[in-house]
Amino acid sequence: MTMFTANKLTKFGLVTAVAGMMVAAPMLASAGVSGNIGVFSDYVLRGINGAGGTEGNGPVVQGGFDYSGDSGVYAGYWGSNLGYSNGSTASGFENDFYAGWGGSSGDVSYSIGFIQYYYLHVANSDGLEIYPTVSYGPVSFGLKYLTSDVAWGNSGDIYWTLGYSASLPADFNLSATAGYYTYKKDGKYIKTSTDPSAKSSAFRHLDVSLSHPIGKTGADMSFTYTLPGKDRMGVDQKDAVVLGVKYGFDI
Repeated sequence: MTMFTANKLTKFGLVTAVAGMMVAAPMLASAGVSGNIGVFSDYVLRGINGAGGTEGNGPVVQGGFDYSGDSGVYAGYWGSNLGYSNGSTASGFENDFYAGWGGSSGDVSYSIGFIQYYYLHVANSDGLEIYPTVSYGPVSFGLKYLTSDVAWGNSGDIYWTLGYSASLPADFNLSATAGYYTYKKDGKYIKTSTDPSAKSSAFRHLDVSLSHPIGKTGADMSFTYTLPGKDRMGVDQKDAVVLGVKYGFDI
């Protein structure tokens, strides 16, 4: 995401976060509630890793909570420290509030939801994305549609993803995600109509991850390699390797 100064939580984000808590609270006893916490050597977001962008944070702590109901309704929170801010002494922090609904028919599963992003010490970056997803076996296809102009994108930007996951021998797990962007030229914070290097669409990244449980601790160790593409201004991103340890638990 692009580095700018701090701003306040959007009214929509606050309303949806509070409403989600009110709806979920009476159902917690019968629903599945879980949490996770992890430490990672870097935060590479959608292929952006420091070349012409502001990712490339160095070590980060990330984690959150997830609720899932029998009806297919789900909600959750995820957060991460950031290696940049508005220039103040405090580092930035990303908060993601999300909710949606999913179901399945035979081997096909599907879902639709939204993510409200709320940043501390990073301005003009709070935004909402809507994301439908469909999966068939180990393959998934989805998109995230940005609904407003923010410092890191324009309203109408679409982030397309194609994913694959598989279990390997000896308890190893493999996953891969390819990302592609289609961009709107001009927004409140990003204007590219007069820049000849600006892209209307571009391949962003291919992430390949290998993970394995750490004994019987309940934690997993992961290794992720990012084959990068270009950002919206045509800047080639750098290859990246991220090592991580993540622990999941039931509540």
